[in-house]
Amino acid sequence: MANPNERNSRSYIMSMIKGRDTKPELLVRRFLHSKGLRYSLHPNKLAGKPDIYLAKYDIVVEIRGCFWHGHENCSLFILPKTNRTWWSKKIQKTKDRDYRNEMILLSQKIKTIVVWECSLRSNCRMQSLENLYCEIVNSSDIFH
Repeated sequence: MANPNERNSRSYIMSMIKGRDTKPELLVRRFLHSKGLRYSLHPNKLAGKPDIYLAKYDIVVEIRGCFWHGHENCSLFILPKTNRTWWSKKIQKTKDRDYRNEMILLSQKIKTIVVWECSLRSNCRMQSLENLYCEIVNSSDIFH
C-alpha cells in the first residue's frame, strides 16, 4: 500500500522547482552581463518566452535542464522508474514544444542557442560560457 503522505510530499517537492531564475540561468546571465552584453529576460512577444533575448544580435539563449527537456545521452537525464509512460509523454511534449518554438523564432529570423545544464557543471563551465559568448558575438548577419 502506498504511503498516504507520499502524494502530498511529492506535490510539495515538485512545486518548489522553479521555472525562472534557476542557478544555471543566473550563471549564464551574470557571465553575459560581465562581458558587456545586454539582454531582455523572458520577453512576452517571442515564442515560448525564452530565457534570454539579445536584440542586438537577434539571438535567443535557452538554458535547458537536462531532465526536464530530455537531453539525450546525458547522465542527468534518467527517466524515473515509477510512472515511466507518463514521464515519457511529459518530456516528449516539452521537446516538441521546444522544437515548435525554435521554428517560430527561426521564421522570425531569430537564432536560438541552447545551453544545457550539464555543460555548466564546474569542470567545463568556463569553456561552455566562453563558447557561448563567441557564438553570440561572432554570429554574423546570417539572416540579413
